[in-house]
Amino acid sequence: MVDFEGLEQADVAAALVTGPTHRLTRHTTRFRTLIPFWRPGQEAGIALAGPDLRPLLRALDLAGSDRPAPLITVPQPSPCGPPEQVLCAVSCTAVDPAEGDAARSVLLLAIPVRSEASGAAARQHVTADRVEDLARYEALLSAVPQVVWRMTAQGETFTLVGRLGETGGGLWNPAGPGFSWMDAVHPKDHDAFAAQWAATARGDALLDAVVRIRQEGEPARYRHMRIVTVPVLRDGAVAEWIGTVADAEDQWRVRTRDRLLERVSAVSSTHNLPRVFATTAAAVVPDLTDALAIFQLRYPDEADAGTGALYATRVRTALADGVAPLGPIDDDFALGALSRETIDSRRTQMITFPPGQPPEGLVSDASAAWMARAQATSIALIPIVIDGRTAALAAASSCLGNPPPAEIELGLLEEILRSVEEPLRRTLELQSIRKTALVLQRSFLITPPRIRGGELAAVYHPASTTAEIGGDWYDAIRLPDGALALSIGDVAGHDLQAATEMTKASSMLRALAYTADTDGPARTLSRLDQVTHGVSTAALITAMHAVLRPTTGHRWQVTLSNAGHPPPLLIPATGHPQHLNDAATPDLPLCVTPSAVRHEGQFDLHDGDTLLLYTDGLVERRGTDISESMAQLAHRAAALRSSDRSLSALLKDLLPPTGEAIDDIAVIAFRADRTRYPMA
Repeated sequence: MVDFEGLEQADVAAALVTGPTHRLTRHTTRFRTLIPFWRPGQEAGIALAGPDLRPLLRALDLAGSDRPAPLITVPQPSPCGPPEQVLCAVSCTAVDPAEGDAARSVLLLAIPVRSEASGAAARQHVTADRVEDLARYEALLSAVPQVVWRMTAQGETFTLVGRLGETGGGLWNPAGPGFSWMDAVHPKDHDAFAAQWAATARGDALLDAVVRIRQEGEPARYRHMRIVTVPVLRDGAVAEWIGTVADAEDQWRVRTRDRLLERVSAVSSTHNLPRVFATTAAAVVPDLTDALAIFQLRYPDEADAGTGALYATRVRTALADGVAPLGPIDDDFALGALSRETIDSRRTQMITFPPGQPPEGLVSDASAAWMARAQATSIALIPIVIDGRTAALAAASSCLGNPPPAEIELGLLEEILRSVEEPLRRTLELQSIRKTALVLQRSFLITPPRIRGGELAAVYHPASTTAEIGGDWYDAIRLPDGALALSIGDVAGHDLQAATEMTKASSMLRALAYTADTDGPARTLSRLDQVTHGVSTAALITAMHAVLRPTTGHRWQVTLSNAGHPPPLLIPATGHPQHLNDAATPDLPLCVTPSAVRHEGQFDLHDGDTLLLYTDGLVERRGTDISESMAQLAHRAAALRSSDRSLSALLKDLLPPTGEAIDDIAVIAFRADRTRYPMA
């Protein structure tokens, strides 16, 4: 349906004809002035007589086909002399019939082509400009499913085809002094859209953009609309604009959804909880929200039971440019009443409020203070539910005075968070398994006993990643004859089974070592190998077993056997530390073959010397050769060696910096020192 009230103001003559004979049914004042001899109700074949008007008749018959706009000569009455001939560009576009009229309708547009310039080239240039203006009207008016509008240079807007209320609930069309059509654009889209508009006015580009526009009757509500527009220029200046607007909410949702899901797809196989949360938060800011903080509940079972205070750890945050940073919080951060409501209902809760003025009592004091600084206008709490239990909360806020998220944006945010629930479930499950395994491991990692004649220390350092569970262990026991037995090992694998097999192997080695009597370390490891083949399901175990016996002359005699383990490091009181490759040549690991031949090596420890046994996590580094890492360990041990430094302090200083360990690390060391720790 064509809006002739809007066309009445346009710089074009317009008329509507219906039926096979093209009967004139409606026209604008400009049309009446341009073609005064065609009266309403008259058929085109009668009104458009003469050879000069035949191209127009043909254009009416071919309306809707792909053809150029014809030029016709229209006679104009003159009070003094013969009629004046006016050259016009015309177009004919098939449109929907008027209400109650089933006949075919055609919209006829005409623009006079006049030129004061002399010369054929100048006239041809002006004519081409006018035909181009007409083509713009024709192309845009033919898009019936859209709203076609016209805007004057002063910003007054008219609809030409359709009605602003027919699309998206109605577009907000501000009127009166102090209002601009740009006020209808969402604040987040305003600057980019204004820049595109200015570029189009300069003739640099066609404006074709999807932006959020206020809705009629609900100016606080926005909807995604696709706007296409071009300016109509007169003498190099914009005389008016003509454009279309169409609903793009579904189009925006599909495109944005696909783009954001692609961003978070990288976490589908990760087992790193902070990475899952970090990737998710970064994906949705600033597209769907200005700020997102993800909190992992510290005591989810108690939270779901609805008892006691709610505590959480803020895992990751993401903020749009210009948003005030979040302040530090305690590891156990107390959540507010809105969080309780979200957990109890397992449904998203959103509240809106004036910029920087959240309601009292619904959020924590720390959150309220940040919302005031960030000029937040809303907060939405979205539960992340894993296996029917709320495991985390995502808190999304609109900031900087921006409007709260629309329903479609909030729904898309929920969908993105749901898309990572499966990797989250796996990660949390592994986290729980790891916690269980660490408890199991540490229950078998004994406190080193006090030893006469020397100092004993040990340390266990879990890997940086929460996805892995090692099978590392160390042990130290006093044997019945007064000797000291040290052992260290690593079960292949990074799961709960590896931790379980570690407990079996370490317990059996302890029992075998204590009852070894005169058997040496090689025989003890051979017996352990035979037993593990019968009672263990471990695929591979590396281990080192050493027996240290005090001798005369402030010395300890060390006998050891190596089952595929990294060589120990000897840190002498003086001189450079060295790895004992010769004295501890590795044999086959355990669980390969029970009949493997095992060997022993011997050397002496003097007062001040330190023997360091470790698992491979201490010398494994990404991108670094293992031999280079072992050399670096020896160099660092030399730099840290000091008689004033306790053995425990030395071991802690030898550990890699936080975040660099790629595997669990177990270390046990013995320092001979009969002066400080006499034998009797």
